[in-house]
Amino acid sequence: METSEKESQKQEHLNNLSEIRSLMERSSSFISLSGLSGVSAGIIGLIAAVILHQKIKPIMDFEQGSVISAAQRNEIIYFCIFLSAAVLIVTFTLAIFFTARKAKKSGLPVWDGSAKRLVMNLFIPLIAGGAFCKILIYHGYDWLVMPSMLIFYGLALLNASKYTHHEIRWLGICEIALGLAASFFLTEAIYFWGTGFGLMNIIYGLAMYFKHER
Repeated sequence: METSEKESQKQEHLNNLSEIRSLMERSSSFISLSGLSGVSAGIIGLIAAVILHQKIKPIMDFEQGSVISAAQRNEIIYFCIFLSAAVLIVTFTLAIFFTARKAKKSGLPVWDGSAKRLVMNLFIPLIAGGAFCKILIYHGYDWLVMPSMLIFYGLALLNASKYTHHEIRWLGICEIALGLAASFFLTEAIYFWGTGFGLMNIIYGLAMYFKHER
């Protein structure tokens, strides 16, 4: 009888510890991040890659420093900036929508301390990367912009992975690897860009969806 009572108390203590651990994880990690956010980001990334490929196709057969007019260069740069801004706005709008929907279903807050830490640690490398890409354009190293975008995106994911699902770390590593590879094959950088921002995000999003949401 005493043994049974002790086992019952032991199990109760284990349950309490498990609950405390769960609460601590929820308070320190943003677990409402939806896998559908990654899928939607990947689809948008693929569409953007196709559009961008059509725009720069005439100069993709040349090496870095290919001869184009200043007007052509400015047109391409402004188009890429506009396209990148549109992709960023639509991607984060959909991410907020899917994440808010998941949080509501789970009964969790959307904007808490962990969400703030996640966003801050994600955007610091992204902002730094955007500034670095502008510097590259200013100095005429246009072909290094796409690899740099992948590398800084990967660094941003790595930096943010401490505050959400740990699987995002592997996505970050893959993005960095793609960026470094694209740096060696500059005339094919658009394909690496489409793979990183498109295909990899879709694969990650589907994996997260089936693991955490189904």
